[in-house]
Amino acid sequence: MSGRPAVRDPDDRRLATAAGRLLSRVEHWEAPRWSQPAEPDQAGQPSRAELVHALVQRLADLAAAAEGRPAQPVPRLDHDLSLPDQLKVMVADLRQAGASPETLRAAAADIEATAARL
Repeated sequence: MSGRPAVRDPDDRRLATAAGRLLSRVEHWEAPRWSQPAEPDQAGQPSRAELVHALVQRLADLAAAAEGRPAQPVPRLDHDLSLPDQLKVMVADLRQAGASPETLRAAAADIEATAARL
């Protein structure tokens, strides 16, 4: 993730590492892979794209709270291939927002849990 802020502490490092790992897994995905169920062995599961977009929204909400501004919906763009870019932006925003260590840990854990579902 070029242009990212310098790693400040272990919590920030964990967030950056979790995001980097997830991005390295999904950045090359094509549309059919994004549209697959996140957990194919369970009926009624969201698609991989829906799961990652929900993660992006939660990260945006955390960044908004850290900056003391109201949360706003992250647009669901027409092309799922934009999701890695949205994830990069939201992680960078959160890291630059001056979020607490607890918030950074929660965000990293959320990214790790989402990655485990993909």
